[in-house]
Amino acid sequence: MNKSFVFLAEGFEEMEAIIPVDVLRRAGMDVKTVSITDSHNVTGAHGITVKADMTFKQADFEGAEWLIIPGGLPGAENLHAFDALNDLLKVHSSKGKIAAICASPAMVLAPLGLLAGKDATGYPGTEEGLIAGGASVKDERVVALDNIITANGPASALRFALAIVANSLGAQTAQEVGSAMLVYGKPMNFYF
Repeated sequence: MNKSFVFLAEGFEEMEAIIPVDVLRRAGMDVKTVSITDSHNVTGAHGITVKADMTFKQADFEGAEWLIIPGGLPGAENLHAFDALNDLLKVHSSKGKIAAICASPAMVLAPLGLLAGKDATGYPGTEEGLIAGGASVKDERVVALDNIITANGPASALRFALAIVANSLGAQTAQEVGSAMLVYGKPMNFYF
């Protein structure tokens, strides 16, 4: 199985990065976190510092299956401003798979033309950026296409991750991983 990579920029949304890493690893997928800075330590939008597995300069993306782009602000802006990632995404889009969540579909993928003619979702308020990039905006938590998955925000990070697993390993594996985490169809009741 090929490696997948989750990109971390200062100000990334922590849930949107860590939940996919956790879920993909539970499914047995090889996923690594990549700092786009020169430091392995990257601080998220809510002050949580994560030690990335590697820096962008250390990574070998040849044959990668998924490139996964968390959102958050200013994380998505910082990812968008990193030319090496933009170049990688453009090349990878023709032969691999890309997943983006929250502000990143509109701020990272859409400006590169990667959503043109495709259904996509993103964080509420980013619709104009999606439309400007040629996407057909869907008011859904997750939009899963054959080689691109988009999601709308932190509360959808688990569904986003399971959609990636389903795409790579099949719906049965995604169901098994989700069931082991107590994700199931019953409504959740919260008692405080």
